[in-house]
Amino acid sequence: QVQLVESGGGLVQPGGSLRLSCAASGSIFSINAMGWYRQAPGKQRELVATITSGSSTVYADSLKGRFTISRDNAKNTVYLQMNSLAPEDTAVYYCNAHLSVRRWSLPTDYWGQGTQVTVSS
Repeated sequence: QVQLVESGGGLVQPGGSLRLSCAASGSIFSINAMGWYRQAPGKQRELVATITSGSSTVYADSLKGRFTISRDNAKNTVYLQMNSLAPEDTAVYYCNAHLSVRRWSLPTDYWGQGTQVTVSS
């Protein structure tokens, strides 16, 4: 069984910063990519950023320059540094891992339970 556990969410004032972490644990053979998605009230879940095991990254265009994704492969952990936060960044942030649980199994998506980020004065 695979678990993704997120941490680091909370309430922050506009212009502030937060760092999210997500650790994957359990029966994991390999992790191809990890990433972050977010879902604001009344909106669809959207991509924030992803990172491969080789550290190739993809960002939502609107977030480039403010958010930075990084990864510690040895710890199966992905981070999201969020700077210059604005009220429109308020959402539940979900961790995603595209991983295989056995040598010959196809990669599958796993999700964390989400962590709330609220940007408000």
